[in-house]
Amino acid sequence: MPDSINALVRDLSDDDRSVWKAAEDRLVALGAQVVDHLLPHVGEEGSSRLRRSAESVLRRLGDTALPRLREIRRQGPGRLRSNALKVLVDLGGTENLDEGDRSAVERLVRIKILNELPVEVPSEAGRWLAFPANRLDDAVAALGLHDVRPVTTVMGVAAATQATDSLEFQDAQGTTHRAYRVFITPEFENPYTEGDHKRWRMLWGNSFLDELDGFELAKELSGRCGEAHFYVLDPYNASENWYVALDGHTRRSYSTYAYPQFEGEPMPFEAWYMENADEDEAEAYAEGVPDASKAAENLSVEPGRQLAEDTYGHGWLATTHPDVPNSRFKGVLPI
Repeated sequence: MPDSINALVRDLSDDDRSVWKAAEDRLVALGAQVVDHLLPHVGEEGSSRLRRSAESVLRRLGDTALPRLREIRRQGPGRLRSNALKVLVDLGGTENLDEGDRSAVERLVRIKILNELPVEVPSEAGRWLAFPANRLDDAVAALGLHDVRPVTTVMGVAAATQATDSLEFQDAQGTTHRAYRVFITPEFENPYTEGDHKRWRMLWGNSFLDELDGFELAKELSGRCGEAHFYVLDPYNASENWYVALDGHTRRSYSTYAYPQFEGEPMPFEAWYMENADEDEAEAYAEGVPDASKAAENLSVEPGRQLAEDTYGHGWLATTHPDVPNSRFKGVLPI
């Protein structure tokens, strides 16, 4: 049997779709006995046909593969232990790890946090909330967050923007709910912001902000924290939004496709742009500042690479339901 499994694994790299697809189907049918043969290829660099197919087969095996993966983590062979860890988390989250592995991951996170400077958050596209850094506890309470745990920024950004960031689950009564995972950044200082707050945190979570309405979340957050913002950079739709709420009420907003585009009176930083716009910029800034990045730069903190000297503390990963901890979310996160 091992020889026939090895032959099927070789077929996974075939250029003919019918060949590698048939090999995938046959390997899935063989069950957990193929796990050892596939694991060596999971960690390969690049996007090779063999790596993609090996990962596809393991995902399709799902729970069937978990006992063998755990056995490899405990007993070896040693050359497969690292990839077995990755696949375990990818298939079912860190709740599938034994206590020793979970402790090792948490220990590594604590070590990495100490030296993770400078940090970077997405700057080309995304959606995020911003709130005063010293109101973290209020933000957690206002948004109903749970299982708040320290993470590196690399880990948090991947969790909230690339990996699975929402999942459906059933409560004890059988009712279906959806839980979300979000990332709260370290504190970022911006001495040029308007108002009294010079340090800000950002909250990232694409599904959370999309499905629960980032504008309403910012308004709720401001009711507890005094002030909160919501920003959207959407180059795919050539759209930008920025929104400022104070004490639970809208202060100012801009949206590319809204009518009218601006709501509320211009803020002080906008007045500068409106007064100092050159001939080419006059029309763009006639009513205010339409750029979300410029608004963030002046009001809280602009995404992108953050200076080490302006970064304080570490980030936090959290979920939106007490019955769904971070360990339930699938996907390997870089640390």
